[in-house]
Amino acid sequence: MLFFMNTTTGSAAGLAKISYTVSFPEAQAHYADVEMNITGLAQPSLEVKMPVWAPGSYLVREFAKNIESLSANTKGRDITALKINKNTWKINTAGLTSVTIKYKVYAFELSVRTSFIDVSHAFLSSTGIFLFPKGMLAQPSTITIKPYKDWNKVSTSLEMVNGDVFTRTAPNYDILYDSPLEIGTQDVFDFDVDGTHYEVAMYGGGNYDKERLKVDMAKIIREEAAVYGENPNKHYTFIVHNKQRNGGGLEHLSSTVLGASRDQYGTERGYHGFLGLVAHEHFHLWNVKRLRPIALGPFDYDNENYTTNLWIAEGFTAYYQNMILRYAGLSTPEGYLGDMASDINTVENQPGTKVQPLSESSFDAWIKSYRPNENSYNTGISYYDKGAVIGMLLDLEIINNSNGKYSLNDVMKYMYNTYYKTKKRGYTDAEFKAGFEKFAGKNLDDFYAKYINGLAAIKYDKYLGYAGYKLTDGLAASNDPTLGVFFNQRNIITTVLRGGAGWVDGLNVNDQITNIDDTPVTDLNAVIKGKKVGDKIVVTVSRDGQSFKIPVTLKRNDNVNYKITEMPNATPQQLAVRKKWLRL
Repeated sequence: MLFFMNTTTGSAAGLAKISYTVSFPEAQAHYADVEMNITGLAQPSLEVKMPVWAPGSYLVREFAKNIESLSANTKGRDITALKINKNTWKINTAGLTSVTIKYKVYAFELSVRTSFIDVSHAFLSSTGIFLFPKGMLAQPSTITIKPYKDWNKVSTSLEMVNGDVFTRTAPNYDILYDSPLEIGTQDVFDFDVDGTHYEVAMYGGGNYDKERLKVDMAKIIREEAAVYGENPNKHYTFIVHNKQRNGGGLEHLSSTVLGASRDQYGTERGYHGFLGLVAHEHFHLWNVKRLRPIALGPFDYDNENYTTNLWIAEGFTAYYQNMILRYAGLSTPEGYLGDMASDINTVENQPGTKVQPLSESSFDAWIKSYRPNENSYNTGISYYDKGAVIGMLLDLEIINNSNGKYSLNDVMKYMYNTYYKTKKRGYTDAEFKAGFEKFAGKNLDDFYAKYINGLAAIKYDKYLGYAGYKLTDGLAASNDPTLGVFFNQRNIITTVLRGGAGWVDGLNVNDQITNIDDTPVTDLNAVIKGKKVGDKIVVTVSRDGQSFKIPVTLKRNDNVNYKITEMPNATPQQLAVRKKWLRL
């Protein structure tokens, strides 16, 4: 019986054909109308589901919340579509060979991971737009776009059907859900890099220089492909949303979505930041989209997909975004070392680095990283920031131990070839650790116990010393007092730092500081700066409409401000490591 059921279901899925039509009759109200047609059915019932999360963004976002007015019919006859859980509708298809499902999607959150529609454009993040039939994730589908008014372009990595820009096809749902669509009148330019065609779709305007971007983006792409030995794409799409204030990115198999501030291209700092974002998200087409933790594919679109390896998937990508700019000649050695020092400072100045191990930060991304609260700074650490730092340590360890023969690049290429190309699956934690050990030539149990799964203080000077560098703390001699809180322009406390003066003496988040020693406060920073460590002050706060006087003893600000500086009299071995590491 089980064999019969499985083969029958498989045959039904194999015969089914799926297509979508997406139109925008109410674009001004931020709606898409979706019609889903399934033919070739041979089963008594059908369940259609909406994913609850978008791969690459590790949070259950409940995309089904945006669906309205779902209905089903066949040949003009209505069929009951019963919602059976938060993201699933069940349809009685006994005796039917086809069904049409219609629904509306509200889309008014312009981010790299969520959909947005207005009269100027539509950005469709596929996991929040397209339902899928249960058991048919391997099925191909066709998407027909009926554009709103003067919309004349579609930017996506999905292939066209018969050369029609408004008709696209996906070989399966993993590809469909990994292929966002930008529809409108976006500014598009393109270029080629060693046989791969690149399209850049700019929405929202901006002071970007297309010709400069073509040259510099090509440099980044070429250096990243060199790490892995190939570019697996024939074409790739950058979708860029330029807003007054914007940032972030989300990787896809053959495309990415970037958020940028439309005027940031006009300054060297802003332009450098955009190139770093390009380098980060494009590097993901290898690291995470193909070379991936074993938990991240095939995806479970109904539930969280847990892994302890986001420090490799995201953290190493953060490490490489700066390194690739250095490789491409878009960053100086001094600029690169400054970027790494900034990552170190971010890690070392966050109290949570002493509380949450790096592997746990990865595993708990679903409930912590994407759901921060007022105490997150004290309880967690970013797998991006600390992962980038760990990438640097391992790179230096491998270069030093192999006498310059190998680097982290060799590990990434080996893992890509072994697990993505040869074994055609993701890697386990133990397998990546073995990859590090292969090229470092040593056992890394102690390293993992201390820095990946533990909370040991990182010995930066040991690893930087391999290249003749050390950390210098510009605040080591300071004795500045601090309340141990973060606050906004209205002197309202936003974070109370673990172990600080405010933490010990009872200041709370949302307290508004009104007086210090009975003197009204306008510039709180200036008041505290005028005090000394150990001074006892009385802080008057407004808390829930009531006034409280709280005695506080000021403590020393123990933040660090590290710079990576050269050691005197570097040895030939150290200089050789430095040359290999920084491409000098």
